[in-house]
Amino acid sequence: MIEEIHSGEGQTAFVTGATGFLGQHLCAMLYERDWTVHGLRRRSSDLGDLETLDIDWHVGDILDESSVQAAIAEADPDVVFHLAGIGLASADSETVHEVNVEGTRTLLQASLDADIDRVVFTSTAGNRRNRGVAVERDLAPAVGAYQKSKTEAERIVHQYVDRNLDVVTVHPTSVFGPGDTTFTARLIKLATDPKLVAYLPGGASIVGVDDCVNGICLAAERGKAGDHYILGGQNLTYREIVTIIAEEANGYSPVAPLPRPIVLAMGTVAKGIGKLFDARVFPFSPEMARLATSELFYSSAKAQTELGYTYRGLREHVGTSISWYNQRFAPNRNENHADSTVETERRTQQEQRRHQVP
Repeated sequence: MIEEIHSGEGQTAFVTGATGFLGQHLCAMLYERDWTVHGLRRRSSDLGDLETLDIDWHVGDILDESSVQAAIAEADPDVVFHLAGIGLASADSETVHEVNVEGTRTLLQASLDADIDRVVFTSTAGNRRNRGVAVERDLAPAVGAYQKSKTEAERIVHQYVDRNLDVVTVHPTSVFGPGDTTFTARLIKLATDPKLVAYLPGGASIVGVDDCVNGICLAAERGKAGDHYILGGQNLTYREIVTIIAEEANGYSPVAPLPRPIVLAMGTVAKGIGKLFDARVFPFSPEMARLATSELFYSSAKAQTELGYTYRGLREHVGTSISWYNQRFAPNRNENHADSTVETERRTQQEQRRHQVP
């Protein structure tokens, strides 16, 4: 059960990255809690479900200092939520650095100039790692341009905290939920497509998107200026993740792990492809391939104690995500489900394994 923070009636929020996966869910939650919500968007941005909500939109770009300053001045918010960012799946390393680092600097300077009461900056849990379960103090060398950009952005945040800007930093782990066409969609496809039989050998901390954005709201209300909070969820191996999704979706449990040496080789090949063709192929590099096959587990104890943060298990988030996935990617899946020979064979094998004596 998500803990409801007090009503936002009378409070105003300004959200960057408002049309992204996390941003859309955050805007919707703030709106439901009676905040006045302002969002920054580019002229070409797809508003999605937010188009039906009474949100005040400001056309601009996080790299355009004048448009950010004008939007914040016009919105006059109590809290600025900075979610705008970009990853390697969508842009090259230079663009990732420019948006995530220089965009953050632009946003923080505009917030300082406007004397904003509080800024909540969304970073990543990826730059915290441990051989066991990582916490906020477990700083780790950044891997890849995305983690490097977020680590650099955090340094800039602390520079502005030293200049008396009130900034709280949150670190979501692997976010799962409707609207996510990358991580969530790939996991659901893996659990529902009978032709996909292998899973990664590592693991992740899976947090439902509603729990995550609730944590962002809690950070705005209860976080300590200059501090960091991991917003994580259930620590699961990828086999456990895909199995849970398969069970809830009436899909197909995983058969075997993808051998780690193959994943590492894929990283090397992907790096070569990137240099040769200027293309972006996950896992992008050998270093990222090693991370992809590791158990990246996290503790949210600090957020639970200081913010009142809570999270639910993955199983409770699968239903809404499956409904969204089927509407978005497989509208005719139910009609065609029984017609696939591959699916029938896979289902038979699965039933046979269930009845085998361990």
